[in-house]
Amino acid sequence: MECTVSWTGAAGTRSGMGFVAETGSGHVLAMDGAPDEAQPAMGGQNLAPRPMEALLAGTGGCTAYDVVLILRRGRHDVRGCSVKLSAERASTDPKVFTHIHMHFTVTGKGIPATAVERAIALSHDKYCSASVMLGKTAEIVTSFDLIEA
Repeated sequence: MECTVSWTGAAGTRSGMGFVAETGSGHVLAMDGAPDEAQPAMGGQNLAPRPMEALLAGTGGCTAYDVVLILRRGRHDVRGCSVKLSAERASTDPKVFTHIHMHFTVTGKGIPATAVERAIALSHDKYCSASVMLGKTAEIVTSFDLIEA
């Protein structure tokens, strides 16, 4: 797996904190920093997600992918899946994630709650590389709602 991240600051001006990631699969992800009112040249322009937001979003994508795949392999009629992630970070550098709550909403027809619970646990404990890595610094808590379609 490869990725190249390039600063998008104007050449010679050293302004802004925007970055573009070009992934090995040929996709592009823009990232930006928060504006810094005290030192505008040092901050971002709020044009894209922060890098840590992108990390959190990637973790959500990783675990939701697993949950859908596990349920489908179990021949369950999954019709929707979303996960809302709420995270807290350390107050000092490095400001790692210290607590993450993942709340899944799974929609389907006739899916037992035990199957959803099992799929989330398997993702969290075994398959989702991102959440396993983040679990080294953060307490990860999960919950879910199951909606009958």
